[in-house]
Formats: sequence, C-alpha cells, structure tokens
Amino acid sequence: MIQLHTVPTPNGHKISIMLEEVGLPYDVIPYDITKGDQFKPEYLAINPNNKLPAIVDTDPIGGGNPIEVFETGAILIYLAEKTGQLLPTDPQTRYAVLKWLMFQVSGMGPMHGQAHHFIRYARVEQPYARQRYFSEVQRQCRVMEKQLSQHDYIAGPDYSIADIACWPWVRALRLIDIHLKQDYPALYRW
Repeated sequence: MIQLHTVPTPNGHKISIMLEEVGLPYDVIPYDITKGDQFKPEYLAINPNNKLPAIVDTDPIGGGNPIEVFETGAILIYLAEKTGQLLPTDPQTRYAVLKWLMFQVSGMGPMHGQAHHFIRYARVEQPYARQRYFSEVQRQCRVMEKQLSQHDYIAGPDYSIADIACWPWVRALRLIDIHLKQDYPALYRW
C-alpha cells in the first residue's frame, strides 16, 4: 500500500494523478501547511526537507522494509518502475521522458511556483520579481509549445510521467493570466 502524504498543490496533484493512472491502491494523508504540519517530527522522518508530497510504500519494489520517497521526480520514477508503466525501458525513449521530467522538476516547478507566489500571494508587491518569473514562465511555455507542435505528448509519441509532471503546472497558468488557447495552441491541445 502507498501512503501519500500530500497537499492540494500542483506538486501534490502530480502524484495523485500518477497513482490513479497506474492503478495502485493508496491512502491519502493530508497536511495543512498553514498550520506547519510539514514540520512535525513524524513527517520530517519521511522527508527531512519538509516539502510535500512524499510517499511511503509499505510493499516496496523488491520487498523488505517500507520505502520513503520524496521529491516528485523521484516519486514518479519510483512508481513507474514499480508498475512498469509510463516510463519506457528502451534508452532513446526513456531518456526523452527523463529529460522532460527534469525540465519540469528543475525549471517549471520552481519558476512557476515563484511566479504564482509573487503574482498571487506576496503581501508586498515586487514588480521586478513578478516580471522576472512571469517572463520565465512564458519562455518555458514557448519551449513546450515548440515541442508539442511536433509531438502528441511532451516527450514524444506516448503519454508518460513527463506529461503527468507538467500538466498540473500548465493547468494553473490561467491563475497568473496566461491564456493557452490564444497564445500557445499546441500546449492548449495537449
């Protein structure tokens, strides 16, 4: 059984989507980050970096003791390898998926998260930060638009963990006033 320690954010949604797609049974363990739940000792034992989501697999690959996995890219890879789904095994397509997964976890997530913070949540308006992160999100949208104008899915012809990683952040673009239908038609189609 998978224990999903999560919050309703794009990063949390990635793992929920993955678990549904691969059909693994799981229990949701919700956290309230406004109350500091992520700093409780029992959660820090799972993820010492206090970020959500994380999983605990009580029936891990290879058997043995439960495995804790944190960082969404690592969780997606773990679940794909556990089920043999959504991460190809042949090197050409596998590394196409992994490079787009890394694009999301190293660029999209952090940049989109900062854009959302400065545009929607910052208590003091910071025009430089707003523009800097908004421009970076637009640049990333152009990168994805080019890729998706040539492929059905972000890493090529097949749906994969790269799509699962990217979609929750793309879905949230409307919240920072980026309109896919008019500005990024391939991204909108995807």
